[in-house]
Amino acid sequence: MHEDSTGPWYLKGFRKARQASVGWNVFKTLVHTTIFWSIFLYLIPWQMAALERMLGIPELQFAGKSVVAVVGFVSAGMLGLWSGLTMAIIGKGTPLPLDHPNTLVVKGPYRYVRNPMAIAGLTQGLFAGMFFGSWFALPYIIAGGVLWNYLARPPEEHHLELDFGAPYVHYKNHVSCWIPRFSPYVEPKR
Repeated sequence: MHEDSTGPWYLKGFRKARQASVGWNVFKTLVHTTIFWSIFLYLIPWQMAALERMLGIPELQFAGKSVVAVVGFVSAGMLGLWSGLTMAIIGKGTPLPLDHPNTLVVKGPYRYVRNPMAIAGLTQGLFAGMFFGSWFALPYIIAGGVLWNYLARPPEEHHLELDFGAPYVHYKNHVSCWIPRFSPYVEPKR
């Protein structure tokens, strides 16, 4: 592993957001969300469905598919927006590693699960694939979850531990990455 005086190479992409107004952080978060959704939750599933049609793979079909897909996508999207806005408002930053929150965020949906945005995004991807009738959406979502869990999450958690110390370690030890708690996490009194 290559390290220099500022830490391991894989932490180079992490930087706290500059001090900014809540409005600016919300704006940046919404722009990031729009770009992410456009590429990963619209363009890629749509192209996968087009490829499946070219290959002669029958479209995923069932009664009420479009309604289920839209309701599921919007519901998961609300979780994703709530998570991102919590980062922007309470964390005083954005969900992006290059512009991450200045404050450890353990409020909102983060009281129940450590990675509500990942859960929301993967769930939205599944419903987007369903909407377009894509069978390839399931392996796409599984691959996205595996890549996020094993490539993105470890450096992020290492960074959070270095940045926020014992409060983050306590949070990590009490709130699961993928399985929501039934009761909200309560920060220990200092």
